[in-house]
Amino acid sequence: MSVDRYYHACRGGIGRPVMIKTREGRVHRGIIDRVTPNRVYLRPLGRSNYGGYGYGWGWGWGFGWGIALGAIATLAFIPFF
Repeated sequence: MSVDRYYHACRGGIGRPVMIKTREGRVHRGIIDRVTPNRVYLRPLGRSNYGGYGYGWGWGWGFGWGIALGAIATLAFIPFF
């Protein structure tokens, strides 16, 4: 999937839980909080604050980290459990 397709998929999934696997093999699970043209920002599942999702700095409701769209190998929307 191209960066543009990940961008549009993430934009359409704001507020939904996802599992993202990066090209480096790291797995991140969380709720999509916001998306910029080159990063997706996740809110960790089960916690109200931001934390350890590498690849850059983010500003918004709080202090957080984002995942570069170009680093994403797979993106899967997961159901709430």
